[in-house]
Amino acid sequence: MLKKRIVVFASGNGSNMECIHHYFSTTQFAEVHSVVCNKPSAGVIERANRLGIPVRMIDRNYLYESNRLSIELKQAHIDLIVLAGFMWLIPKHLIHYFPNRIINIHPALLPAYGGKGMYGMQIHSAVIRNKEKVSGITIHYVNEQYDEGKHIFQQSIPLSPDQTPEQLATRIHALEHEWYSQIIEKLLVNL
Repeated sequence: MLKKRIVVFASGNGSNMECIHHYFSTTQFAEVHSVVCNKPSAGVIERANRLGIPVRMIDRNYLYESNRLSIELKQAHIDLIVLAGFMWLIPKHLIHYFPNRIINIHPALLPAYGGKGMYGMQIHSAVIRNKEKVSGITIHYVNEQYDEGKHIFQQSIPLSPDQTPEQLATRIHALEHEWYSQIIEKLLVNL
């Protein structure tokens, strides 16, 4: 059986990508085939290099002005595109080439705290500022709008009144690491 191929789109430090890699590295089921990155200073590049995972650097023109990336990923027989801290809107051509095969993890319980500009500490600060009782993660399909695709999975955690945004970020990151790979595996089984 051929391994399912995952490509991770990332702009940040790459801890989710590394967790996904480790989750599947001992199986014959799936692998992180490559990383697509748009930020030359992103920590994900060093992590991918250390793990022997190829990195494809892209710029806005390459992503938005042609469908070359979609064609490359199709030719590489990619089964699933996984966003892990990728900050750019996914273009129509990728969604067309990979229908219901692009997913994202969001560090809040969508539809609250979603949309353009809502990521990382902005979300956690807003959650704390609004005195929310719970927060969590949402794994969802990607469509042509930020954070509006169909939900696949949500997991919540209770918040304490004295929680800081930094503490919340640490707890949410732990949830991401716990659940993202498991949900990816479930999706790949059905492809």
